[in-house]
Amino acid sequence: MSEQKYILALDQGTTSSRALVINREGKICSTAQEEFQQIFPRSGWVEHDPDEIWSSQARVAAEATAKLSIDGTSIAAIGITNQRETTIVWDRKTGEPIYNAIVWQDRRTSEFCDELKEKGHVEEIQRKTGLVLDAYFSATKIHWILDHVTGAREKARKGELAFGTVDSWLLWKLTRGRVHATDISNASRTLLFDIHRQTWDKTLCDLFEVPESMLPAVKSCSETFGRTDSAFLAAEIPITGMAGDQQAALFGQMCTEAGMIKNTYGTGCFIVMNTGDTPKHSKNNLLTTVAWKLDGKVTYALEGSIFIAGAVVQWLRDGLKIIDRSEQVEALANSVQDNGGVYLVPAFAGLGAPYWDQYARGAMFGITRGTTDAHIARASLESIAFQTKDVLDAMADDAGIPITELRVDGGASINDSLMTFQAGLTQVTVIRPEVLETTAMGAAFFAGLAVGYWDDLDEIRKIWKKDAEFKSHMSSEERTELLRNWHKAVERTRNWDK
Repeated sequence: MSEQKYILALDQGTTSSRALVINREGKICSTAQEEFQQIFPRSGWVEHDPDEIWSSQARVAAEATAKLSIDGTSIAAIGITNQRETTIVWDRKTGEPIYNAIVWQDRRTSEFCDELKEKGHVEEIQRKTGLVLDAYFSATKIHWILDHVTGAREKARKGELAFGTVDSWLLWKLTRGRVHATDISNASRTLLFDIHRQTWDKTLCDLFEVPESMLPAVKSCSETFGRTDSAFLAAEIPITGMAGDQQAALFGQMCTEAGMIKNTYGTGCFIVMNTGDTPKHSKNNLLTTVAWKLDGKVTYALEGSIFIAGAVVQWLRDGLKIIDRSEQVEALANSVQDNGGVYLVPAFAGLGAPYWDQYARGAMFGITRGTTDAHIARASLESIAFQTKDVLDAMADDAGIPITELRVDGGASINDSLMTFQAGLTQVTVIRPEVLETTAMGAAFFAGLAVGYWDDLDEIRKIWKKDAEFKSHMSSEERTELLRNWHKAVERTRNWDK
């Protein structure tokens, strides 16, 4: 294969569409990004315009390739990664969406979830899907669209409508309606997919009143999904990689062995552990999910979500106004030797894993006359590490796998002080890679493997390189005291708003 070939990674996120052009050495040669509109029709409702998702993604792909003065003929393959659970329903004949995309953050179907819980469906859903029954996932969103768009249920019964998460929508548009498919990692986030039998489940479809004819074909994460229409980048390019964003990041971090974990420090934290070829049922309110399917073999994962991580720094900037720019927080926090006895529980939107307490609210404890903005900044950063520690403990208990290292990415992972504190709390080695674009890299790796751009995982493992390593230098006494105070603070925020 010519050295002039590249992999194009399409990274379709919650607030922006991005495109990255990646070469055989794993270097990001070109990028482009475009934000798109967030639509909030009512409190707790979040929507996107599916056509804007597509048009923004198409534009950044064109921009990223144009920066290198190449077109589609220089692209060996395309990999897609996406915001998960976000739900789109469209007309098969016209290709037009019948309603806006309902975003994963949307809470409009919470009451419907409560009704199903009261009818005793929680255990069956969790046993088959590995997920909790929550408005977060796709099935209740499909149900809502079919119930609230005039004529939609009748059209669905006739097989005239298609459902897809964002990956399926982009695939449909890229192939001009020739391919309606998804990958197994995205399918596993719908509440309609049996992760053990690896197929759509009729009983679940009936429960959520979703006709099976709406559902996409399910493929592995690394195979040929189809080819782009020649109008896209002036070539028919094979689309050969697909995975939801957190699973793609796990693969991009080369967490390919059971027990390996990555944490993405973004607005929230998404912590995912590779559990190998066995799905591990969680006793600690974590999600059991499909990591990926590669070469005919399914790999499973445990996942824990933390609602507020980097968002606490935004709160310091925009709410308390004790910093002007987010990057100032590290220096402010380091201007004091310790947290001065201050603990912040950032339960601004309740607590996520492993607590799942929607009634918890944010609180700060240990404030004295000697407390300064630096102590508050330090407590805020430490709260990210404390929450991560709680999830890692739950994962170790669920998986029965010892944790020896944590691979990190995302915006807050560039904060050396936070990573050092994280290593101290968890007593594991924290490793940051040279390339922090792990989500896009994961999609690119899946795509490249399918077309022989990279020969095998061993070749890709050589591409992944460590930037920094952080080890624990915290005494057991200090660790014990910090965690005791943190858990005392958490307990005092629980059920506050009930």
